[in-house]
Amino acid sequence: MKTQVTIIGCGPAGLLLGHLLHAEGIRVVILEKSTQQHVLSRIRAGVLEKGTVKLLDRLGINQRLHAEGLTHSGFNLACDENLIHINIERLTGETVMVYGQTEVTQDLMDCAQDRNLEIIYEATDVALHNIDSDSPYVSYIKEGKEQRIDSQLIAGCDGYHGPSRQAIPKASSVSFERAYPFGWLGILADVAPCNHELIYASHERGFALASMRSNTRSRYYIDVPLSEKIDDWSDERIWDEITVRLGSEVAANIIRGPSIEKSIAPLRSFVFETMQYGRLFLAGDSAHIVPPTGAKGLNLAASDVAYLAEAMIAYFNRKEESVLKDYTKRALARVWKSERFSWSLTKLMHRFPEDGAFERAMQVAELDYIAHSEAAQTCIAENYIGLPL
Repeated sequence: MKTQVTIIGCGPAGLLLGHLLHAEGIRVVILEKSTQQHVLSRIRAGVLEKGTVKLLDRLGINQRLHAEGLTHSGFNLACDENLIHINIERLTGETVMVYGQTEVTQDLMDCAQDRNLEIIYEATDVALHNIDSDSPYVSYIKEGKEQRIDSQLIAGCDGYHGPSRQAIPKASSVSFERAYPFGWLGILADVAPCNHELIYASHERGFALASMRSNTRSRYYIDVPLSEKIDDWSDERIWDEITVRLGSEVAANIIRGPSIEKSIAPLRSFVFETMQYGRLFLAGDSAHIVPPTGAKGLNLAASDVAYLAEAMIAYFNRKEESVLKDYTKRALARVWKSERFSWSLTKLMHRFPEDGAFERAMQVAELDYIAHSEAAQTCIAENYIGLPL
C-alpha cells in the first residue's frame, strides 16, 4: 500500500491529524494496534482549551461537543476550608469546555467513517523502517499476514509506550523526566457533581480534585503513595477521604454513589526533545507527558497536531520543506510552557514525602497570595485556557 502520510496511533492526536490532512486532500492511513472498542474504553481527562475547541470547530466535528459539552467560565483552588475562585472568563475573556476525551475520540472516529478517512484497527507488531531516508515505510501484522505501507512522511501519535519514539536512535535523542512519588486514585460515579466547576484542593492530608464528565457523572481524585493498591480502597473509604480533603463546605454537596471505574494512575513529567528524525514526526504522548494537574495532556497533543498539520500541508501543497524543519522548535516552545504550568500547579497542590512544616506553610502562603491578587489569578487563568497556538 502507498500513501502520503502514515499515522501510527488512533487516539485524539492521530485522529485530529488525519482529519486535518484529509480535509486538504492529502492521502492518509491511520494504524491502530487495538480494536476500536478498546480505544474508546480509555477514560481520560475532559477539559478542552479554546484552541482545541477551535480545531474541532474548523473540522466541523463539533455538533455533539456544543450540544453536550459544559462551558466553564472558571475553576476553583481550595486550601483546607478556603475556596479560591479563578474567574477565567472575566480575567481573559475566554472559557473552557468540559467534554470527555472518550467523547472527542468517538466523534472523530464517527466522522472518519463518514469522510472515508482510512483507519486500520488491530494492526499489531508495527515497525518503522528507513525513517532517515526519502523512502520510509511501516510494516505491521493484520490477520496473521505481514503488511507494508510506503509513505513520504510518518507521524508517531502512538503514546508513551508506542514504537515510534523507540525508532529514533538513542544517540540522536534528548529527553527529560520527572517521576512523582504519588499517583492519582480516581473514582467515576453516576452522581451529580458537587460543584458546577472543577475544584483543585490542597489539604494537610493531601490533594483532591472534584471534576465531572457531565451533569450526571462525576470524577473525583485523591493522591496516594505509589505503594497503594486499588483493592485496598473501598468506595466508602474513597468517599470518606474525598470529603475530608475538599473541606466541609464542599463536602456538604457531595453525593455518594457506587463506582463505575476506579484506578490509580502514576504521575510524571516527560519531554522527548527529538520530536522529528528524518521523515518521522512525533506528536502527543509519544513526545511528552504532563501530570494531569491543569488538564494539559490532550490539549498539548492538539497543539502539536495543529503545528504538524500546518507543516505537512505546506510541504505537500506548496513544497515548503522549511516548515517541516521548524516543527520541533514551534512545538517545544509550547510544550515546555505547558510542562511548567502543570509542574508548578502539581507542586503547589500536592504534599511531597520530603515536605515538612515549612513547605506546607509556603503552599498556604502562596494560595493566600493567589486569593488576594488579581495579577496572580490572571497568570493562572491565561495558562488554564491555553497559551496561543
